[in-house]
Amino acid sequence: MLKKNVILIVIFFWTLLSQTLYSQEKQKGEDQQKINLLLNETHDGDYLLAIEKVGEVLQSAYINAEFTTEVYFVFGEIDRTSKNLNTILSSIKAANLNVRNQQMYYTILQQLKTELNDQSKFINKQDSIQSKIQNQISSLSKDKTIITFAKDTLRQKQFAKELLTIVKHYEKTSELLNENAKLLNKKKRIILDNRTAIFNSLQVVEEKLQKSEFDLIKKEYPLLWNLKTSVAKKDLPANFKGKMEVEKGVTLYYFNHIAGSLAIVSILVLLLAFYINTNLRFLKKSGYIHNLEKLNFDFLNQGALVPVLVLGTHIIIIYNLSAPAVFTTLLHFALLIGVGFLFRKNWEKSSMYNWIFLVSLFSIFSFINLFIPIGFLERYIFIFINIGAIYYIITQLKNVKDNLFGHSFFRWAGFLFISFCLLSIIFNIFGRVSLAHSLSLSATVALTHVVALSVLLKIIIEIILLQVYRIRVQRGNTTIFDHKNLSDNLKTPFIIVTSCIWFVVTAASLNIWSGIHSAITTMLGRPISIGSFTFTMDSVILFLALIWIAHLLQKYVAHFFGEIEQEDEENIDKRQHSKLLIIRLILLIGGYMLAILASGIPLEKISIIIGALGVGVGLGLQGIVSNFVSGVILIFDRAIQIGDIIEINSQQGRVKSMDLRTTKINAPNGSEIIIPNGSLLSQNITNWTYTNNLKQIEIKFSLKGRTTTEEINQIINNAIASNPLADHSKSCQIYYNTLSKDNFGILLKFWCSIYRTEEVISDTKQNLFTHFEAKDIEVII
Repeated sequence: MLKKNVILIVIFFWTLLSQTLYSQEKQKGEDQQKINLLLNETHDGDYLLAIEKVGEVLQSAYINAEFTTEVYFVFGEIDRTSKNLNTILSSIKAANLNVRNQQMYYTILQQLKTELNDQSKFINKQDSIQSKIQNQISSLSKDKTIITFAKDTLRQKQFAKELLTIVKHYEKTSELLNENAKLLNKKKRIILDNRTAIFNSLQVVEEKLQKSEFDLIKKEYPLLWNLKTSVAKKDLPANFKGKMEVEKGVTLYYFNHIAGSLAIVSILVLLLAFYINTNLRFLKKSGYIHNLEKLNFDFLNQGALVPVLVLGTHIIIIYNLSAPAVFTTLLHFALLIGVGFLFRKNWEKSSMYNWIFLVSLFSIFSFINLFIPIGFLERYIFIFINIGAIYYIITQLKNVKDNLFGHSFFRWAGFLFISFCLLSIIFNIFGRVSLAHSLSLSATVALTHVVALSVLLKIIIEIILLQVYRIRVQRGNTTIFDHKNLSDNLKTPFIIVTSCIWFVVTAASLNIWSGIHSAITTMLGRPISIGSFTFTMDSVILFLALIWIAHLLQKYVAHFFGEIEQEDEENIDKRQHSKLLIIRLILLIGGYMLAILASGIPLEKISIIIGALGVGVGLGLQGIVSNFVSGVILIFDRAIQIGDIIEINSQQGRVKSMDLRTTKINAPNGSEIIIPNGSLLSQNITNWTYTNNLKQIEIKFSLKGRTTTEEINQIINNAIASNPLADHSKSCQIYYNTLSKDNFGILLKFWCSIYRTEEVISDTKQNLFTHFEAKDIEVII
């Protein structure tokens, strides 16, 4: 009987479950069936909680499944990458064997490859997010309450309204997940196709680059004395037009490719021009704009626009070393025109004619190299142009009086120009025409860029000097400072930078910079092991360079605030000097910390070094550390500041500079006293200018003659008042040491600037003598 009852119960529940599944399939189909399988439990409250849980999960899944703005932005980037790739692929098929263009293709393809890798990672991440959401929905089917509810048809009818809402949420979420999956799969296919295209294109470009490099060395054309034409006869206009179209397409594509970078550089250049114009307007409004000629200004006094454009063009050239040939040529041509415009008022006519000749020569070489098809006549004309250029440069180099060719930097560049042109002639004769073209063009680039970089150096120095003088005028100090010494000190680091720029630009014009850069990077990036410590040369060089820059900045940071340490200013801004000392300290500490982080030295190695330094301090570096700490204390304590007149150990002088280890004092006799900072803190110091710059002066003198004390006091007051160097905010004090009928012994006390003490005493004695002599009173001072 029991067995029979169990069988009936099983049949009953099976019948109910079958009817439930059938009705669900009829109403909502397969998706509704999945939702109903997720429900279970015996009590109404439990069922309601289960329904709420399903609704919350579906609602959360829908929200999380929606793509964010970042996702759509990446989708747009994928489409733009595909568009750029199609453009570059079509250009590669039509392009000639221009090495610069092939290098540009290779660089851009590498960039596109990196972009595709990033996009692929992002798409895979989004795909993973969608899968997690799908798994979260599927996990509801394992809930016991939901499973029980799926079998209870009576409860399903009771909560039909809630179930209908859940079904709608499920359908909406399922539809969104399906659309997202289709879109992600579509983007995956696009990325995969683009990767394949880039892989094939890189192989093509690498083959062309290798062929181009080999063609620069091997014999491309017959010997020049062969009467046959060097190449087969072609339709010259069509060939020329075809080259023009190819170069135009490549240049326009590259321009669009770097449009964002050009916009950023343009904004920075405009901000710099605004800053320079602000300083120039301030000096013009103050009436001191004419003093720029005394500071040996050559360019900024003509206006800020052209100098800033020259500076910006240099930046764009360095930033776009792998740019196509036409784009690079146009940049160089614009730079040469800008330099010539700046020199229009400074050069003599002969120098300007020489510059026009060089610009024309650059234009001719560039035009031949880019557009003229190589033939027998073209090779002869190219040789004659090289011979004429060599003759002209040799003639001008002999004229040492010429303002342009007389410069030493231009003379050695002229010898390099002659060498390149001679090699160009030799290679042209023996059929290495491509190499001959590169050498001739590089010769003009090397020669003209030397002048352009010298202009860049002068513009940078003038920008710094303008800032210094503007701040000084703003503070009320209009005297011309020692600008020559400052310029000479600043030239050294900038000459190093401009020399590196010249080498890079010349190597790029020879199409060998990429190989040099690769070799240098490989050599410097090679790991070197000493014991358990491993490092690379590039990290060492970066470490030393950052420390050098930090020391350079802390040394000259005061100049940007109008402070020249060689000057003996009476009204010195001590508060500003204290701020500058703090800035110098921050620059040093920040520079060292940045150098350590940039070099990649592990922190555990630094702890070992610090421990070794601790031992060194204990053995013999106590004095150095003591002076360093004392210097930091003096900077923040401000008991002694630059410009103060102090007295220590019977030695008196003006504080010239304060470093982290020592303090320099200028003595009245012209000597410089260097005192360790530790000694300054450990000894008694008299600071005459701690509160103000005033010092009380005492003058003793005697008088003979018939007069009264009232008349004497009046004469003394008049004498003091006639001295503009004396301080008139405080009244003078007159004391009578001796008094008789016709004799008076007097002690005079008054105030003046401590920086002008001797001068004030001398002028006051002269005034007293003059005033008493006018009253027939004999004075002995």
